[in-house]
Amino acid sequence: MDLRQLHALLAVAEHHSFSAAARALHTVQSNISTHVARLEREVGAVLIDRERSELTTEGAVVASRARRMIAELRAIEDDLIALRDELSGSVRAGVIGTTARWLVPALLDAVTHKHPRVNLQIMEATTTSLLPQLLSDRLDIAVVNFPVVDPDIDTEPLFLEDRIIVAPLSHPLADYQRVDITDLADHEILLPPKGTAFRDEIDSDARQARIKLSIRAEVDGLRLLSSLAFQGFAPALVPASAAPEWLEGDFRRVPVDGFSRREVGLAVRRRFAPSAPTRAVAELIRAVVAANGADQGGLTPAPRTGADIA
Repeated sequence: MDLRQLHALLAVAEHHSFSAAARALHTVQSNISTHVARLEREVGAVLIDRERSELTTEGAVVASRARRMIAELRAIEDDLIALRDELSGSVRAGVIGTTARWLVPALLDAVTHKHPRVNLQIMEATTTSLLPQLLSDRLDIAVVNFPVVDPDIDTEPLFLEDRIIVAPLSHPLADYQRVDITDLADHEILLPPKGTAFRDEIDSDARQARIKLSIRAEVDGLRLLSSLAFQGFAPALVPASAAPEWLEGDFRRVPVDGFSRREVGLAVRRRFAPSAPTRAVAELIRAVVAANGADQGGLTPAPRTGADIA
C-alpha cells in the first residue's frame, strides 16, 4: 500500500468519477484505476462501486483511515519545520458567514504579519456545511455555531452573541425600541430551517416561553435572512453580527428579551493533533476575537479557560 493508492481512492470518493479524480490529481484515468485496483487487491475488498463511482462500506472505512493518515503526514512535515522556527504550511479554516465578515480581515492581516509563510485558506459556509468538511479532512479548523454534538469533534467557545430582530421600517416591529420573545408570536418572521443549531435553540426558547413562532419562510443562511429583511420581505430573527451597527438602510435592529445568546466557537477533529500552523492560526483567531469582538455590538468574548483545543 502506498500513498498514491490512498490519494486515488480519496479523489474518486470526492469527485464521484474516475476521470474527474484523474483531473484533480493531474494524471490520467488509467493511473487512477490502476491505483484503486491494486489497493483493492491488497486489502481484499471492493472499495469503489464502479456503477456509481461511490465508496462501498469497506471503502468508507479505508477512506476514513486514509484521510487521517494523510493529515498526520502533512502535520508531521509542518511540525518539523516549526521546530526550526520557520512556521510554514497550509491551514484550511472554515468560518460561518456572520462571523467571517469581521473576523477574517483582521485574521488575514495577523497571519500575514506574524506567520508570512503560512498559507491560510478560508471557506465561508454555514455550520451544517462546515462540520462535514471538518470531519472529512477538507478543513483543519472551523469557527461554527454551537452546540456541536459529535463524538469526533472537539470544541472551544469564542464568544456569546445576542439574537435580534431585523425589521423593515414598514413593519410594525420596527416601531419598537425593544421587544420580548412573546411579542413575536403575533408576527410572521424569517427563520433558519429546523435542524440547524441556531433554529434549534430558538425553538427551545420558544417552548420555554410557551409561544409558537409564525414562520414566513425558512432560509439556511443567516446573512441571506438579514438581506431579505433589509429588502423589506419580512422581519428576520438573526444574530447581532448579521446586521452590523454601521450598516444603514430601511430597517431597524430590535433587541429581543427572552432568547438565550448564541454561542460561537472553534472546532477541530478529535483524536487528531492539529499541526503547528493550525495551532498558530487558532491562537490568532482567539486574539482577534478578544481584541475586536466587543466592538461588534451585542457580542461578548468568552474568557480563556486554559483548555485550548488547538
